[in-house]
Formats: sequence, C-alpha cells, structure tokens
Amino acid sequence: MRVLEISSLPSERWTDSDFIMLHACFQILQDCVEKEKVDTDCNYEAHKELVDEIRFLYNWWLVRKEVVFRDDDEDDVMLNRLIKIRTSL
Repeated sequence: MRVLEISSLPSERWTDSDFIMLHACFQILQDCVEKEKVDTDCNYEAHKELVDEIRFLYNWWLVRKEVVFRDDDEDDVMLNRLIKIRTSL
C-alpha cells in the first residue's frame, strides 16, 4: 500500500473532502518536482511547454498553500490545469 502524506494539511482538525483533493493533487505535483525532478531531469527544449507548466503550477502552489483565504475559482482553474498534464508527470 502507498500512503500519500499531505504536508500542507493540518492533521488535528476536520478537513472537507474538496480541500483534501486539492491538497492531495498538488502534493503529488510537489513530490514529482522535489523528489523525482520531473522539471529538471528531462530535455527542456523538447518539453518546454510541459516543463514551464509544471514550474508555473508548482510555484503557484508554494504560494497558495500558505494562504488561509480560499479562492475556489482560482483553485479550480489551477487544479484543472494540473489534471490536464497529469499523464505527463
């Protein structure tokens, strides 16, 4: 069994499922960038658009996860962008 540890969620309180889904998806992206180096261990010129999108979403998430206020519309847009590239991760 594989367990996904979501570092951006507090473990001591209840969290709604939609919030868990957002954080879980972006935790996977964060792990791909930080542990698997998907944005650096590749031919940048051959995969420029994908790498740029990965880096954009990763950087957005690093800022977003520290924000207490939720902008559900922006979160939905970014989650959809992540889902569109998921098979390339």
